[in-house]
Amino acid sequence: MKKMWCIASITQQYRERMYALLDLYQEDYDGRNPVVCVDEKSKQLIEDVRGGMPLKPGSTAKYDYEYKRNGTRNIFVAVEPLAGMRKIKVTKTRKKNDFAGFIKELVGEYPKAEKIRIVLDNLNTHFSSSFFEAFSEREAKRILRKIEFYYTPKHGSWLNMAEIEINIMSRECLDRRIGQESILTSQLNYWTRQRNIAKKRIHWSFTRKNADTKLSKHYVA
Repeated sequence: MKKMWCIASITQQYRERMYALLDLYQEDYDGRNPVVCVDEKSKQLIEDVRGGMPLKPGSTAKYDYEYKRNGTRNIFVAVEPLAGMRKIKVTKTRKKNDFAGFIKELVGEYPKAEKIRIVLDNLNTHFSSSFFEAFSEREAKRILRKIEFYYTPKHGSWLNMAEIEINIMSRECLDRRIGQESILTSQLNYWTRQRNIAKKRIHWSFTRKNADTKLSKHYVA
């Protein structure tokens, strides 16, 4: 588990949301009611203007400092920690329609699920109103019937396991210059496929008891 943010005080609402998530993470795997953590990351597209210098025997490859910015792309990340499965999508923006469209695709990945329990933060696009703006009322209600949102507390993004997945993705796949959306998408798809084949899981060990032991001094009424 990653390190927590520095915490000055923990309100009653913070505690309630934290407890709800920690209890959720302690449940056994339930394929009919999967827990899926969702988050987003921005990636700037940077393209080398000149290619790397030819490699000479006994020396390392060299790259020119000149580059061109090709804008940014948003990366949606959904990870089911106990199943070791994830879904990733690159979009040009991260507006309400983008979020609703991604969740619709995510719901399609679980045709046999009764309820998909989705963990996410409080970004203004992450609410049911996004679905009614993106789809017809009938379609929005159909999607929303399949999902249940669990929100992290304000300043409590450390409670979303999607952040752990994003940190791994950043180190293993994004820690380099990528200049084109097609290349970004291709590399992310390959990385995702390999992690899914290996069923890379996230093991969460921080419990409600741990929270009370370590954080109680920050609790406020």
